[in-house]
Amino acid sequence: MATSMNTLVFLLACGVMLSVLAPSSADFLTDEFKKWVTEHRVKYKSKAETLKRFGIFKANYLFINESNHNPKVDFKLGLNKFADMTNKEFLAKFTGYTPLTTKPAPTSFRYADTTAPSSIDWRTLGAVNAVKDQGQCGCDGGLQDSAFKWVIKNGGIDSEEDYAYTAQNGTCDATKTKRYIASITGYEDVPSFNETALMNAVANQPVTVSIDASGLFFQFYSSGIFRGPCGLNLDHAVTVVGYGGSGTFGKYWIVRNSWGTTWGEEGYIRMWKDSGLPTGLCGIALDSSYPLLN
Repeated sequence: MATSMNTLVFLLACGVMLSVLAPSSADFLTDEFKKWVTEHRVKYKSKAETLKRFGIFKANYLFINESNHNPKVDFKLGLNKFADMTNKEFLAKFTGYTPLTTKPAPTSFRYADTTAPSSIDWRTLGAVNAVKDQGQCGCDGGLQDSAFKWVIKNGGIDSEEDYAYTAQNGTCDATKTKRYIASITGYEDVPSFNETALMNAVANQPVTVSIDASGLFFQFYSSGIFRGPCGLNLDHAVTVVGYGGSGTFGKYWIVRNSWGTTWGEEGYIRMWKDSGLPTGLCGIALDSSYPLLN
């Protein structure tokens, strides 16, 4: 009886309607947690830590379930590897990009007069490396985070393996930054508050962008066209590798993340394009740039 009462109090405290979760027993959530721990090979140091993480997992599970049953939310969330982390813990570990407060004088925007196609996907053109899990190394952002030192030669595209991390133990390996096939001589910024300018740039090459990746919706994004909610606190650097879709609500940016292939759509997220916001969704049109190669 005490266990059932505690479960009810917990659910009500989370502000989640019990009808959303079926079944909603403590045993069901315990089983789900055990399956998640096994799937992700998670080990906790103590019983107290296990109980703490179970409580966080339950809150996240209920949030995900409620969102996925909400007819007003047409993208899906999922129980990924971050399911035992609070949003605060998640942001502290996997975001942290800070836009430069001072930048060099802006150069000309070479793609201003581009006639962009209706869609493009640089993944199909060989310009995008496989998605990696950069862990905390992905917090630096900017051109270093995207690592798109690629060059078009003889009608083909070569890309390098220069990610500064070792996935096995999650520590950065700075020596890997010395592996390259092209040198970046600088970069150009894409004009801010202008999704058309961003589209023109992406039509010619992948582009690094800064976004607001805070919030549980982004943390647990699984599939579909992400529409927020999100703000304008640019705390994460990612790379736009294409765009597509049609109609007012069906256009999207193809965004490459650095949290591994178990997050999102095999490491990617489709973000609403041409949302009508001057900043773009999550600030995607505020702070973007692309490398210049020799």
